[in-house]
Amino acid sequence: MTSTADLTPHGNYADYVTGAPVADTAAPDGPIAERWDRRRFEAKLVNPANRRKHTIIVVGTGLAGGAAGATLAEQGYHVEQFCYQDSPRRAHSIAAQGGINAAKNYRNDGDSVHRLFYDTVKGGDFRARESNVHRLAQISVEIIDQCVAQGVPFAREYGGLLDTRSFGGVQVSRTFYARGQTGQQLLLGAYQALSRQIAAGSVAMHPRTEMLDVIVVDGRARGIVARDLITGKIDTYFADAVVLATGGYGNVFYLSTNAMNSNATAVWRAHRRGAYFANPCFT
Repeated sequence: MTSTADLTPHGNYADYVTGAPVADTAAPDGPIAERWDRRRFEAKLVNPANRRKHTIIVVGTGLAGGAAGATLAEQGYHVEQFCYQDSPRRAHSIAAQGGINAAKNYRNDGDSVHRLFYDTVKGGDFRARESNVHRLAQISVEIIDQCVAQGVPFAREYGGLLDTRSFGGVQVSRTFYARGQTGQQLLLGAYQALSRQIAAGSVAMHPRTEMLDVIVVDGRARGIVARDLITGKIDTYFADAVVLATGGYGNVFYLSTNAMNSNATAVWRAHRRGAYFANPCFT
C-alpha cells in the first residue's frame, strides 16, 4: 500500500508541503495519455533551497519505501524512515523473482507505453484503474534507468546491452530480470541508495519499529505513533507529510506466499483513520 499526505488516492505531497490546497481525490481528467503529464506540470514545486526545512516520514523500506526515502533525501528533504524488520534488506520485496516490465522496446518488436498499458489492463481482467496503469507504463522506462544507476545487476546480452525476456503471456519481450533473484537485487539497489543517505545524515533510520497509528490533522497525515519492538517504548513522530509504503494485504488469506508478518496491520490502521481502501483481492 502506498498513500500520501492527504490520505486520498493520487494526492501529491508537494501540494501539501508548499501549503497549497488539498490535492483532489480523483484521477486527473482529460485524455488518459495526457493526464499525468499535465498533473505533474501543474503541481506546485518546492524550491530546492526550502526542501531542507521539511521533514517527511516514510513507513516501510521495501522497493517503494526504500526508493522513496532515498530519492526524497537526495532531493534535500529530511526523511524519518521506519521498518519493523531488523534491516531494510529484510523487506518482503526480496521475494519477487520473475522480473520487472518496462516499455524500453530494446528488441524493436513493437513495444510502446500504450502497448504496456493495454497488456496490463487486459491482464488485470479490465478491473485495474486505467489512469494509474498508464502512469505506471509511462514511468517504467525511468524506473529501469534508476535501478541500473543504483547498481542493480540486470542480466545482459553478450554485447553488454540489457537483456529482456517474454514473461506473463505478453506478445513482446519487455521483462528485465536478474536470474531468479530480481526482487532481491532490486531491493539491494534501493538499500544501498538509502544507506548512502543514512550515512550522509539525510535519513534517520528506525529499524525494529512498528507503526501503531497515523496522526491525522485536518484530514492530512501529519505523523505516526510507533513502538520500538526491542524496548516496547512508544513514541510520537511529526512531519510535514507521511508516505505509507507498508506492503500488500498478504496473509489475511489462508493460502499466501507472503511472509507471516505481511499481515496488513498498517493498511488497517491507515484505513481506520480515513484512508481509502480498495481492491483487497489484488495482493
